[in-house]
Amino acid sequence: MTSATLPAVASASTKPSAVRPGRILLYVVLIIGALLMITPFLWMVLTAFKSELEILKFSWLPGELRWSNFSEAMQTAPFLRYFRNSALIAIGETAFTLLICTTAGYALAKMPLKGGKWLLGYFIVLLLVPFQIILVPLFMIVKSIPLFGGNNILGQGGIGWLNSWWGLIIPLGAAPFFTFLARQFFVSLPDELAQAARVDGLGEFGIFWRIMTPLIKPALITIAVFQIEAAWNGFLWPLMITTSDEMRPLQLGLAIFSQNPAEIQWPYLMAGTALATLPMIILFVFAQKRFVEGMANVGIKG
Repeated sequence: MTSATLPAVASASTKPSAVRPGRILLYVVLIIGALLMITPFLWMVLTAFKSELEILKFSWLPGELRWSNFSEAMQTAPFLRYFRNSALIAIGETAFTLLICTTAGYALAKMPLKGGKWLLGYFIVLLLVPFQIILVPLFMIVKSIPLFGGNNILGQGGIGWLNSWWGLIIPLGAAPFFTFLARQFFVSLPDELAQAARVDGLGEFGIFWRIMTPLIKPALITIAVFQIEAAWNGFLWPLMITTSDEMRPLQLGLAIFSQNPAEIQWPYLMAGTALATLPMIILFVFAQKRFVEGMANVGIKG
């Protein structure tokens, strides 16, 4: 190859590759999907700033931004109480989930359990069971908790954990998916770490708490984000076990606020709904990096 042909080869190699029709179609589909996803959210936010008259005649943009809708919505319904209840439930469920699922995941990954593979298979099978299937049995168990809610030692005569913080937090405070996720991260850690700690005289719980757990921070954040989101948006379970307005979480409060379609104040309802989505958006923005890292590493080692 002569020196004269080198610039021609170099210029040919630097030409941008042609955009394939398949990639263009993919982008078009993704853009359409994104618009379909964001349109209801955008309508909700814009409606929160409108007046009742603007909603009746339907217009996308409000004539003026009525920031007072948010403060008035807080006074129309006890949204602050609903926010508090949802926050307590989310914190309680997340703390309980991190404790139970990480310890179970460590045991499945690092401890020589008899039948450990069968137990892991059991957890995987549980991933296929829809939550709606266990609702009624779970309700009966919660209602029959001994020595709670007026029950005797046999779990009869009262309401157990119904309409209580125990019933709202404990039954949904752990899930097979989170146990499996924690187990996958613990499996990816080298066994030599635990063996060296045992040689130094560290107990099994100390190995779990001081050596292994700090190394799976992406998994902890991923589990926390999933659990907080599930608890914050919980509706069906609180609907089944709560009868007092003092115990209702945010999503149930919003649904009860809109029970009578003829009396719905749409600007206030949309203002409350917009405020309800704000904590989850903030949570994901701050935890996004670790969350994506955690999900990417789920299947590293089996």
